[in-house]
Amino acid sequence: MVPASEVLAELAERHLADEPGGGKPGVANTFDSGLASVERVAVAAYESYLHVNGLYPTSFPSISGLEHDLVAMVGARLNAPAGAAGSWTSGGTESCLLAAKAARDAHPEIDAPQIVFARTAHAAWIKAAKYFGLEAVVTDVDHESLQVDPQAFADAITERTVLVVVSAPSYGHGVLDPVEAVAAICVERGVRLHVDACIGGWVLPYAEQLGYPVRPWDFRVPGVSSISVDLHKYGYAPKGCSILLYRDAQLRRPQYFVTSRWTGYPVVNSTMQSSKAGGLLAAAWAVMRHLGDDGYLDLVRATMAATTELVEGVHAIEGLRVLGTPAASLVAITTDGPDFFAFLDELEARGWPIQPQLSQPGVPAAIHLTLTATHGKYVSELLAALAESSAAARNREPLPTPEQRAKVNGLAEDASPDQLFGLVGEALAEAGGRMAPIHALLDSLPPTLQESALLAFFEGLNPPL
Repeated sequence: MVPASEVLAELAERHLADEPGGGKPGVANTFDSGLASVERVAVAAYESYLHVNGLYPTSFPSISGLEHDLVAMVGARLNAPAGAAGSWTSGGTESCLLAAKAARDAHPEIDAPQIVFARTAHAAWIKAAKYFGLEAVVTDVDHESLQVDPQAFADAITERTVLVVVSAPSYGHGVLDPVEAVAAICVERGVRLHVDACIGGWVLPYAEQLGYPVRPWDFRVPGVSSISVDLHKYGYAPKGCSILLYRDAQLRRPQYFVTSRWTGYPVVNSTMQSSKAGGLLAAAWAVMRHLGDDGYLDLVRATMAATTELVEGVHAIEGLRVLGTPAASLVAITTDGPDFFAFLDELEARGWPIQPQLSQPGVPAAIHLTLTATHGKYVSELLAALAESSAAARNREPLPTPEQRAKVNGLAEDASPDQLFGLVGEALAEAGGRMAPIHALLDSLPPTLQESALLAFFEGLNPPL
């Protein structure tokens, strides 16, 4: 047996290579409340439920009560009506998958069911379509506002449509879709409407309370069938905790999996998972009870102040622009004149290695910044780096280089991972380890080759034994 102290020391050493728990916006992939008591209560709650399995609510009856409490807390903030029902899930993607499954299974009579969403919807909806055999009908968005086009949705809905999806706000650009207009169409056509509020759904209610302009998007809007909200983001609960809410229990029912047709015990699953870590549910419950409405209001106040300062500052920087109108705490910034990837490279050189969002048809590449309550102290430093990087990029040649573009143009559609790795490896060596030239190279590849290169890279992180 290896001594516990030795095991923990090795773990701590490995963890040194990871990003810190808190940090600069766009650099640290974490949500930090900045409150030590939040982490303490989460850890203590998790430890107390360390061996509790959510699969067995009859053995651990407190689990059902905690889940119901969380659903009620979120439902109250989202103006859920009497009779609303919901579930705790492992994260936003599972919430989206379950909303899609429930919509599909509610209509077994429909062959080749369809799901309608815009290009700006989260990738989880593409995954849901692939996992559940749904035909994804993807619409374009307005290229200025980056909001969905209600008429495009109306045109896309057919007798085979089982679900329509809008964002509140969109992950990539923080834009709030016109939920009321789309909901009216869905009511008229008799189709479920899901509001994906995974990343901003716990900010918008408090931002509205603070007086920020927030268009109607929750259950106050007739026609909204379901909403997903992640608690492991702006709820500041540990990963992974999300809530999926339905307007009524009948809409939720097809989400469940039930079987007694095997030699073991009867199985009833409300989510994709069977065994579920009770510690995560307990930690989320404890954090939300600890912070309460007053605590969340203070956190959102600080978050929105930092976001407003950033957006106003970017508007004053020559060569940069904010994409769309951020509705909450997510901001996407692109260049207006300077080459974007040269700008990204300059940012990295100034200590801001921000992962970009690659371009899509009609939507330019951009940096994505997720602001939290702890980021206000970094905004002035970030604005200075943005201004310097924009100015420096105006005097640089575009990325990738002409030689790299020629090699990309020479690739076949079925280029092998080895060819792609060779191209990326050369670019990485030329860049001295900087990542912006690699992102530029990826952005210049067609989507099929982008995905092949990404798959090969991530498969390599967990190689065959």
